[in-house]
Amino acid sequence: MVRVRFAPSPTGPLHIGGVRTALFNYLFARHNNGTMILRIEDTDQTRFVEGAEEYIINSLEWCGIKFDEGIREGGNYGPYRQSDRRNIYEKYAKQLVESGSVYMAFDTAEDLDLLRAKAEAEGKTFTYNHETRKRLRNSLALSKSDVDDLIKEGTPYVLRFKMPENRVVELFDEIRGEIKFNTNELDDKVLMKTDGLPTYHMANIVDDHLMEITHVIRGEEWLPSLPLHALLYEAFSWQPPKFAHLPLILKPSGKGKLSKRDGDQLGFPVFPIEWNNGDDVFRGYREDGYFPEAFINMLALLGWNPGTEQEIFTMKELISSFSLERVGKSGSRFDPDKTKWFNHQYLIKKTGKELAILFNAELKNRGISPEITTVERICEMLKERVNFVSELWDEAYFFFVSPSEYDEKFLKKACKEDTAQLMMKLVSILETIDDFSSENSEAIVKKWLEADEIGFGRVMSPFRLALVGAGKGPHVFDIAEIIGKEETLKRIKLLIEFL
Repeated sequence: MVRVRFAPSPTGPLHIGGVRTALFNYLFARHNNGTMILRIEDTDQTRFVEGAEEYIINSLEWCGIKFDEGIREGGNYGPYRQSDRRNIYEKYAKQLVESGSVYMAFDTAEDLDLLRAKAEAEGKTFTYNHETRKRLRNSLALSKSDVDDLIKEGTPYVLRFKMPENRVVELFDEIRGEIKFNTNELDDKVLMKTDGLPTYHMANIVDDHLMEITHVIRGEEWLPSLPLHALLYEAFSWQPPKFAHLPLILKPSGKGKLSKRDGDQLGFPVFPIEWNNGDDVFRGYREDGYFPEAFINMLALLGWNPGTEQEIFTMKELISSFSLERVGKSGSRFDPDKTKWFNHQYLIKKTGKELAILFNAELKNRGISPEITTVERICEMLKERVNFVSELWDEAYFFFVSPSEYDEKFLKKACKEDTAQLMMKLVSILETIDDFSSENSEAIVKKWLEADEIGFGRVMSPFRLALVGAGKGPHVFDIAEIIGKEETLKRIKLLIEFL
């Protein structure tokens, strides 16, 4: 039975890289009829940010990523918040102490800062590892009596993993294949902090084991931690899960990992929904007008290849098609224009009725309350022209308000010396029409133009200018039908007066 987890830390807003990790876990779980778990990893209380946990949950809910077990859902493997599992970790820390897999380190932060500064001055990098631990303030270098005295005095200490020497750890990654690590190049990570809480490494391993996680699917940035995690499973004599490390999401330039600040600098969101905690405000895809389905579709194709030319996937289709075998090793370049394209594809698939409900909110904010059927028709007519519902107003404003001015460039192009006279003739013809449908009005006007041998553009361009105020918009007779005969005549007369 496949069991996977998404385990974010509540240290701020959830970056789209984190959302993609959650998505790939979700798709893998659903594809294999497995279980998806949300676990909040909040052992680092110094980096805890108020509101971040709720933000994470709300973001994933908007994305349509659902959990079977977690903070809100509950389950048989809880608690699902690491700060509520403190007693559990103490038990397993003692087990590691007894097996000799960890040691007590009494070095203060000041001691280590001095060692780092000294090494830096010598052009070196200080690392707490198999070489340096032998001469530092820890239970491996000190005598047992000295260690006992420090403990009696209440001297704070951390538990560090005793990385074995001269060993090559051979591991398998579901995406990257065989990977080898030399333990001499690794440091002795802290597993338990002075406050009695575990670090990510310790809590992560214990929780994954106790929650019976079968596959750990996480970002590439955790690849350097893989040997430590594998050795911890070994130290506990536990069967490890299968590991899969996802490729990075790169900046649009392809150079470097997409960061939290790139959105503001480059003009696109990097968070699913808006984050605002008073100090920092970041744009969100939801607030920018993206549909969650489009956002998820875009993310799925950042690093995963379906093996076909298909680009538009429903969540159901993604679940059916997804496999780790088709996740690439190389970083995926984020393309903000392609993201807009995805949203456009989902927008044009929506009916005029669906879009009218969304667009109507914008109209109400502007104090406009047209018939909903009219809004539906306008949305259906214009949806091919926009990427977002918010862009509909710029394409449709003339359906609701008369032009207050005329585009100067188009005015010069559309209006000649005889334009006013032609417009007066157009008014006289339109006034006689009872069936003001687009098709009927166009047929009658065309008959006049052909009979009098008048070029179509000589009348249609100023006609459009009168109704729209510019040289844009859908078919001019469709506009006339929607705004109605009375409004159409009124706008043409205003242009005549202007000319």
